[in-house]
Amino acid sequence: MARLAVMGTISVIIPSLNDAEYLAACLDALVRQQRPADEIIVVDNGSADATAEVATRAGARVVREPQRGIWPATAAGFDAASGAVLARLDADSLPAPDWIVEIERRMSRPDRPAVVTNGGTFYGRNALVRWVARNIYIGGYFTVIGALLGHPPIFGSNYAIRADAWQELRGIVHRDRADLHDDLDLAWWMQPGMTVVRDRGLIVGVSARPFDTLGGLGRRLRMAFHTLSVESREWPPLRRRADRRRAPAWVWAAAIESPGSQARDREGDEPLPA
Repeated sequence: MARLAVMGTISVIIPSLNDAEYLAACLDALVRQQRPADEIIVVDNGSADATAEVATRAGARVVREPQRGIWPATAAGFDAASGAVLARLDADSLPAPDWIVEIERRMSRPDRPAVVTNGGTFYGRNALVRWVARNIYIGGYFTVIGALLGHPPIFGSNYAIRADAWQELRGIVHRDRADLHDDLDLAWWMQPGMTVVRDRGLIVGVSARPFDTLGGLGRRLRMAFHTLSVESREWPPLRRRADRRRAPAWVWAAAIESPGSQARDREGDEPLPA
């Protein structure tokens, strides 16, 4: 597959806490990418297992973030990355071989979204757990939160953000709070004119292990309501929607379009205006 010329470098960021076994499989999947990452960063969030050793053996750069939490670890990885696009996976994510190709393809489109994302294809556990994860948790997230935001939400196990968008957002989001869903927080604080696109060609396998019990699902839902409460107090939904409608389009200044860069659309791309 021909590599598009319009994109710069792509960094992949993976926060990890005591997930060495899953991380090894994730890094192996990145080795098999049709378009290799220009940089892979594993953020060791205080692991007591072989997380750092697994990352180093795979050629990844290890960044240590002692403050526990997905958001602090993700933010540390984003800050350390050198790529023009920052692609995000979890340690138990298994990206399809064309995952980075698809990020590059979609980010190269003339609309230049700030973020591309999609849900996950769940693996492991049993069929009921996978059904609950897919239909209740992720399905509800994209349907309900998407309607509230006015654009697709961001799924933390499968997205990419332009580095200059992160530079604008890094001082706005609640990056130091482990009690908030990092992906929902990031989606809420997308600034006026920044667009989020759900690209169904962005395929990542995601472990269903967090949904083994109804208690686990309940904890995630309670955290979602808590996150929404925090966000709504600081930027109320109606005001947020009005602010985004009034704003001119945000532009990624570093993007350069070149002849022949408009690759074919994949069925299922769902760009929504701000």
